[in-house]
Amino acid sequence: MRSRLTWAFLLLPLPVAFLALMVGRYPISPGEVFAALTGGEVAEVVRQLILRIRLPRIGAAALVGANLAVAGAVYQGVFRNPLVEGRLLGVSSGAGLGAALALLLFPQPAMVQALAFAGGLAGVALTALLGWAFGAGVLVLVIAGVLVDSFLSAVLGIVKYTADPLGTLPAITYWLLGGLGSVRVYDLVPLGVASGIGLAFFLLARWRLNLLTLADPEGEALGVRVRPMRFLVVGMGTLLVASAVSVSGMVGWVGLLVPHAARAVVGPDYARLLPAAAGLGAALVVALDTLARTLLTAEIPLGVLTGLLGAPLFLVLFLRFLRERGGWR
Repeated sequence: MRSRLTWAFLLLPLPVAFLALMVGRYPISPGEVFAALTGGEVAEVVRQLILRIRLPRIGAAALVGANLAVAGAVYQGVFRNPLVEGRLLGVSSGAGLGAALALLLFPQPAMVQALAFAGGLAGVALTALLGWAFGAGVLVLVIAGVLVDSFLSAVLGIVKYTADPLGTLPAITYWLLGGLGSVRVYDLVPLGVASGIGLAFFLLARWRLNLLTLADPEGEALGVRVRPMRFLVVGMGTLLVASAVSVSGMVGWVGLLVPHAARAVVGPDYARLLPAAAGLGAALVVALDTLARTLLTAEIPLGVLTGLLGAPLFLVLFLRFLRERGGWR
C-alpha cells in the first residue's frame, strides 16, 4: 500500500503541471497543450507561450519544490530534529545575502543567481566549520547554524540599509519575497544539473540516511562513518537548497512541512520518503506558482503564498504534536 502511495506522490506533479500549462491570462485548451508538447499543429503564439514561458517556469517550480522538500526530509532525519530546514543551517540567509550583493553591485540576472548560489554554499560552509571545530555533534551543528543565520541576516540588513531606496532596495525586497516570474529556459540547465546530482546521491545513499537517524554510536556500530557522512549529506542538501533558492528567491515552509506530510503517509523509510517528498514538493510549488500568477492582476510573490499556507499547517502539526505528548508539560 505504501509503495503505491509513494508512486502516487511521485507522479502527482504530472497532472498538476499539465493543468498549470492550461491556466493563465491566456487560457489554453488541453488539445492545444498536447499539440504544442508533441509538435502537432497549433497556433504559433500558443506554441511559444507554452514552450518558452510556461513550461520553463513550471519545470523550475517542480525542481525547486522537489529540492526543498528532499533537503528538508534529509535534514530532519540527519539532525533528528523535526524543525530543521535550510534556513536553520544558514543556506537561505547566505543565498539572500549573495543575491542582495549582486543586485547592489552587479545587477545582472546571471550574477544574481550565481552569487545567491555561492552565498548559500558559503553559509553552510561556515556552519560546518564552526560545527567541526566544536565536535560536529547534531546539537553543535544546529547551534552553529542559528549563529551563522543570525549573523548573515544582520549583514543582509546592512546591505538593504545602504541600497538605493528607489531602485535597488525594492529589487532586493522583491527577490527575498520569492518568485519565478523571471525564469527562462537557460535557467533550467544549472538548476537541473544540481538537482540531478543531489537527488541521485540521496536515492543511492537512502539506507545510510536511515542509519544516520539513529544515535551516533549505533550508526557507527552498523557500519556508517557518522561524522564524514553527516557532513557529506549536509553538503548535498545544501547543493539542492542553494540551487533552488538561487532561482526562486526565499520560498519558506516547503522544506519544513512537505517532509512531515510525506512521512505521515509513506513512513520514515527514506527509500519511500525521498520520492514521495520530491513529488509532493514539486506538485505543491507548481500549484502555488500557478496561483501566484493567476489570482490577481499583479503577480503575488511565491514566498507570500507559501507563508500563508505554511503557518496554518504548522499550527496543525504543532497541535498534533501536543496531543501525542498529552498536552503541555
